[in-house]
Amino acid sequence: MSSTELEARAALMRAADAGDTTMGRLVARCGASGAVEAIVSEALPPDFVAEEGRQERPSKLDQRLRVWHDRLLAADPAADLAAGVRAGARLVVPGSPEWPTQLDQLGAGRPLGLWLHGSADLRFSCLRSVAVVGARSATAYGVHVAAEFGVGLSEAGWTVVSGGAFGIDGAAHRGALASDSPTVVVLACGVDIAYPSAHHSLFAAAREQGVVISECPPGVHPTRARFLIRNRLIAALSRGTIVVEAALRSGALNTASHALGLNRHLAVVPGPITSEVSAGCHRLLRERKATCVTSPEEMIDLVGVIGDDLAPHPRCPAVPRDMLNESTRKVLDAIPSRGGAGPASIALSAGVSLDTALSLLGGLAAAGYIERVEKGWRLRKTVPTSYQRADALPDPVDSSGADTFDEPALFPISSHDG
Repeated sequence: MSSTELEARAALMRAADAGDTTMGRLVARCGASGAVEAIVSEALPPDFVAEEGRQERPSKLDQRLRVWHDRLLAADPAADLAAGVRAGARLVVPGSPEWPTQLDQLGAGRPLGLWLHGSADLRFSCLRSVAVVGARSATAYGVHVAAEFGVGLSEAGWTVVSGGAFGIDGAAHRGALASDSPTVVVLACGVDIAYPSAHHSLFAAAREQGVVISECPPGVHPTRARFLIRNRLIAALSRGTIVVEAALRSGALNTASHALGLNRHLAVVPGPITSEVSAGCHRLLRERKATCVTSPEEMIDLVGVIGDDLAPHPRCPAVPRDMLNESTRKVLDAIPSRGGAGPASIALSAGVSLDTALSLLGGLAAAGYIERVEKGWRLRKTVPTSYQRADALPDPVDSSGADTFDEPALFPISSHDG
């Protein structure tokens, strides 16, 4: 890429606001250098003016041209490029080896260039990438989930793309940095400005392992409009976007709308129905605009290569009782937990012959499922070996969903179906 082209685009990035589609169409028609000459001379091509006049009033185009002209006269692109070099940043533009070609899908809204600061190659990093976005005022649940997704995606070789804000963004970046894969931080200000300032160390770590990017020139501070415009880059750079937490009015939903407009995969993590910061996620699910995902593996299954990135199907926990044959299960289900029942009563309740019941009762007793009592047979109960205070006892159900009471180990049971 010639220095003339870089300087021309650096100058236009000072003249036009980020995401200015009119400037994008002018550069597409005249080239960057031709657009600079037309603006400096205040003489836009007549055919361009006629075509733009069909989309907006001529007076509005004249006003836009005056703003471009005044800003361009004050710009110093050579100084911007030199300042970037001193800070360790670089400017990449369409046609550069590091330019992510998926940004071309933004059409006239494609950025004129991107300032990059970091060790990772942006184009290569974004070949397998997922955008993780969500609420700034995230709950502890949301922060935990975002960090888990950051770690899981990174360990699987996927790049995490996000905006570097408080809450979900920061948690996703930190999770990604815990592994070896790069993370991409998309800022709404110059790459030489840490916003929020409390994330200064996070951005430093991201530059070491990934890259911090912006379409704003150095020294530009963030505004509300720049955050919303920046969101289209987060959606366009990645194969898919996942929203972890989002209220009904949220910047994360703005990113989600960009993802849908670009035909990218959109996923959400469900939250408690009582949580306001998950209401936006639930609305996307209800309107069938997004896919529900609950793990990094499921997100990779959604955006990955068919056949190569499939998520494993979740399976319920297996217990020894699952190994019993049908007749044995019937007999076991017929045995009371209290009192006791005789073999004849058990056989009648189970719907098997008395011989079958007698044979299976012995095997179940040997395996530790049942015990003999005065009235016959009953289910064996686990008796604690020492006294425990009530507040020290475990919950009735553990994390796997199985009873915490011990179930006997399965021993071979000789049986026939009768």
